[in-house]
Amino acid sequence: MKVALERDWCIGAGNCALTAPAVFDQDPDDAVVVLLDESPPETERAAVEQAIGRCPAAVIRLLS
Repeated sequence: MKVALERDWCIGAGNCALTAPAVFDQDPDDAVVVLLDESPPETERAAVEQAIGRCPAAVIRLLS
């Protein structure tokens, strides 16, 4: 699985970090998303897909 995101469009809602904390975090300075693992294991797929669905700015993409 491969994950990508567009940090410049992130609004810092934090839904991704709450939904998939092994893959996403928030920068403590500006709350913008931080991608912790761009190739997370398949065991994280459901959480990543939920994070994509809960992102109000639609900045996260699942590439594979």
